[in-house]
Amino acid sequence: MAFRLNGVGLAYANGFDALKGITLQAAQGERIALIGPSGAGKTSLLSVLGTAWAPTVGTAEILDAGDRPRSAAALARLRARIGTIHQSPPIPGRQRAVTAVLAGRLGRWPAWKSLASLIYPLDIPGAGAALDRVDLADKLFARCDQLSGGQLQRVGIARVLYQQPDLILADEPVSALDPALALATIRLLIADAEARGATLVASLHAVDLAIGNFSRIVGVKAGRIAFDLPAGEVGIPLLHELYAGEGGELPVQAHEPHFLSQAAANDAATRAACC
Repeated sequence: MAFRLNGVGLAYANGFDALKGITLQAAQGERIALIGPSGAGKTSLLSVLGTAWAPTVGTAEILDAGDRPRSAAALARLRARIGTIHQSPPIPGRQRAVTAVLAGRLGRWPAWKSLASLIYPLDIPGAGAALDRVDLADKLFARCDQLSGGQLQRVGIARVLYQQPDLILADEPVSALDPALALATIRLLIADAEARGATLVASLHAVDLAIGNFSRIVGVKAGRIAFDLPAGEVGIPLLHELYAGEGGELPVQAHEPHFLSQAAANDAATRAACC
């Protein structure tokens, strides 16, 4: 089991209930897309899965580590098995790309190796290979404050690829990339997870990227699970219901007719099965 959430609620210090009664689980190796309007709770859900936040109510079992690790050392070991890709990677601007990528394994290395790598990169070929997978091999020694937003996102992805975690959590990982590169990057993450048997949970703004590439789609709205369905069962009316109040437009990356045709086909298949 990759994770099991049971009745999870999350309230922030200001009293805002970010998550309410979330029950969700995934087997190891599943690949899941989270979709929903802005402020729905997708990032909060990923934060619970990544152990950055503990549930206010309910239980969260991550990677068979139990509800809550019993010690700081156990929590550190668990977090070393989780790789998080942020929409805006928290990478110091003065850091070189090579060092940012190698930071992916700091939690698994002994203390001496982690400290030494911050001074002098200890696995330059490994970092270079990870950056090459996201088409940034030529930026190996570039300072991160000299990179564009899209390049910095890809450095964050390369860091997780280098880390090789059991659970990958991606929060809007391609928001700064053009449609073609976004699609290639999503497919890269899926292929990496599939090759290693890792679990991938990605929050995506563009519903076409989600439905076109993930087999399981979880809709999140107002801090709750709106639906949890195979991609083939997610049609246009369900999406419009999920994004009601967003101006009537579904958020898509490519604006391709194929996406709308596929969603319409899903609706037709559902009606045929029911009638």
